[in-house]
Amino acid sequence: MVAGSNWEILHIPDKPPSSENFLPTVNVFASVIQPKLANTLVRRLSQIAPMENLRHVKRVKKDYLEGGKLQLSLILCVACENENQLESIPNDVLQIINTYQLSAFITKVSKYAALTKEEWEEQCKLWPTSYHPPTYSIDGIAGFSEVDKQFVFDFMHYAIELAKSHDCWLVNAAVIVDPAAQQIIASACDQICSSHVTSNSNNNHTGLESSNPADKRLLSVGLQGQPPTGSYKNISCCSPWRWIERKQACSESEKSSSYLHPLKHAAIVAIDNSASRDRCLYPNLGQIEKLSSNPPDSVQSSSVSSHSKRRRTNDIIVEEDENQDAHTSSLCLASARPYLCTGYDIYLVCEPCTMCAMALVHQRIRRIFYALPNPSTGALGSTYRLQGEKSLNHHYAVFRVVLPDHIIG
Repeated sequence: MVAGSNWEILHIPDKPPSSENFLPTVNVFASVIQPKLANTLVRRLSQIAPMENLRHVKRVKKDYLEGGKLQLSLILCVACENENQLESIPNDVLQIINTYQLSAFITKVSKYAALTKEEWEEQCKLWPTSYHPPTYSIDGIAGFSEVDKQFVFDFMHYAIELAKSHDCWLVNAAVIVDPAAQQIIASACDQICSSHVTSNSNNNHTGLESSNPADKRLLSVGLQGQPPTGSYKNISCCSPWRWIERKQACSESEKSSSYLHPLKHAAIVAIDNSASRDRCLYPNLGQIEKLSSNPPDSVQSSSVSSHSKRRRTNDIIVEEDENQDAHTSSLCLASARPYLCTGYDIYLVCEPCTMCAMALVHQRIRRIFYALPNPSTGALGSTYRLQGEKSLNHHYAVFRVVLPDHIIG
């Protein structure tokens, strides 16, 4: 158990929340109306002046005056961003204003839908809006229990120790975890340069002998030795082009005794290690898949004549039954194998770049935890928010684990 009260888990939403001091707004035309006209005007305006880009904004605003009298205000249409805004009112809306003798005025409403309840409350101070909490159910978005928090802190602590086990360099480390079994599936560090490959053979990179992270922490260095601040530039996701500088700085002898691979970021290597683990645990998977696509003749040939079936001996029938049982058990074994990293979590010391974040989409990772933001190329909160890209066919939840200052330095 490693965490204290200074550790914190923050959910990184799909879109950046608006600042309390800066709420993006847009101008609209509105008017006070009689309550008995509300339904008629709302139906008519929905036809001639729909608010397609402001679906989160409610068309009608309720206010209670002194004495409890109800006052309704209605949005007529969106105002154009020019000086002569009154001239931009559509003719159909002007006809409604003249017919019902309305007094149009300009007011501000929120430009975007609220991402949090706090943001929604700020929006409603201008004009009422709708708030829809996330509909997908991923553990942690609504908060963590104390037990779950401790597991998150333990696995992140293990990732930090793994990152610090490379002499004086601080590199990125990735730990893929099965949250259901609370088991490490695979782990890795940046390997774009041979000097970043760990020499500690005890480190578990395949997860075949994974155990409690509290025990595994003993295999790595402690937290006393802090890396210099400048060593952050050696994290691959923070400096994806730094391998070119290393290549140019290497002497001929160093080039012959080392290698540089620009794609071997920690997350990519951990994914490869997870695949290696699956190949070890399911060595005959290729044959099983071939068998499932080509089942035994006894399964395929249901149209064999009854006359030929009666002529088979008991031994042949027994052999066919054994083949069918083997086929069934093989299919069960294939179904037991996880599909890529579906349902797994990954713990990263540093926020991943776009390449790594997209690789984790393809792997069907369920949750991503990272400790250090990546202001230059971070794809999950700092520069981009890939988790909010609607065109992707998979979305994961992203969390940042805020660490005490002394942990990283």
